[in-house]
Amino acid sequence: MSSNAVFEVSQLNEYVKALVGSDDVLSSVGVRGEVSNYKEYPSGHRYFTMKDAAGALKCVMFKNAADKLRFRPENGMKIIALGRVEVYVRDGQYQLYVSHMSPDGVGDLFAEYERLKEKLRAEGLFDELHKKPLPKMPRRIAVITSGAGAAVRDVIRVLGARWPLAKVVVLPVRVQGVEAPPEIVGALKYCNAHNLADLIIAGRGGGSLEDLWAFNDERVARAIFASEIPVISAVGHEPDVTIADFVADLRAATPSNAAELAVPDISDVRGELNYLSNRAAKSQQQALAALRRRIDAAANTRVMRSPKNYLDDRRLALDRAGERILAATRRGVTENRAEFSKLAASLDALSPLKVLGRGYAIARDEHGALVRRAKDVKPGDKLKIRLQKDEIGVVVE
Repeated sequence: MSSNAVFEVSQLNEYVKALVGSDDVLSSVGVRGEVSNYKEYPSGHRYFTMKDAAGALKCVMFKNAADKLRFRPENGMKIIALGRVEVYVRDGQYQLYVSHMSPDGVGDLFAEYERLKEKLRAEGLFDELHKKPLPKMPRRIAVITSGAGAAVRDVIRVLGARWPLAKVVVLPVRVQGVEAPPEIVGALKYCNAHNLADLIIAGRGGGSLEDLWAFNDERVARAIFASEIPVISAVGHEPDVTIADFVADLRAATPSNAAELAVPDISDVRGELNYLSNRAAKSQQQALAALRRRIDAAANTRVMRSPKNYLDDRRLALDRAGERILAATRRGVTENRAEFSKLAASLDALSPLKVLGRGYAIARDEHGALVRRAKDVKPGDKLKIRLQKDEIGVVVE
């Protein structure tokens, strides 16, 4: 391009914007500095300046990214911001569009948090198919948290108010520091090995990223995943999301919220039982009323009012039935006799004896075979001649 090129102001700004946007370093960059002139607008977007001893940088963080913040930035706070550098064409200024932000000093922890989260996600530890259902009315609940913190008192108070039927077993552990992860893991394993509870609540109150780090420990995450007893993770306040929250069977915003999710409200259960009891009583009353109506109807029948008359009716009916059976039997006998006579006459008409009675005779040889033709015999053969009433012997000449 010619060095003497003349641009409109907006054209030059667009040209610079394109140059900045094509730079790989500026497309994803981290910046360390001090927050200044921090403002949160009704839209949810955050505008502020990052500065150090020698310079300043305009920054903007849009609502969708700002909603994921786990701390509240304040003027004078040192932070590390991750994002991309772009030129705002209207003002001809470049600024940092922030996608992630963390207090300075916890940047390494945040990077480790993201690394472990992606590792466990890839292994499937966060998958919904591994989430165990919670018991509807647990009889024993184990609470793994600090024995001296406000969290355990909140949990016990809420459980006692909502579901006093449950026995609460507190397994006190350290929830902060290098000793915390092994103690939390040990409590989880002990609870499972001895089947201490139907449900486990593990957590602590809110705090900084360093304070909550025990629940970002890989050992704790794997112990929660391996637990055969369902686990509710109750770590910190609503903005705080730990690795334990992702692995647990259910995540609660606070320890008090975990207690609310763990058990039903006994007043609601009483109301449901009363409703079911009233329904059962009403159903029984309706069934009894129906039986009474049936009994009353039966009592008003003729047989109940006058059993003798009923028996007399049955006797008359029995006599009539006997007469009908006898008449039917007689008709059957008469019809059978007529049929028999008809068949006997037909059979008699076909009898050989009837033929003999008309003067015919039947000739048989010595073996009893019929002699049908003269050529079937020869002179000297002996024959038997069957007449109507007797038989004579003859010799063929």
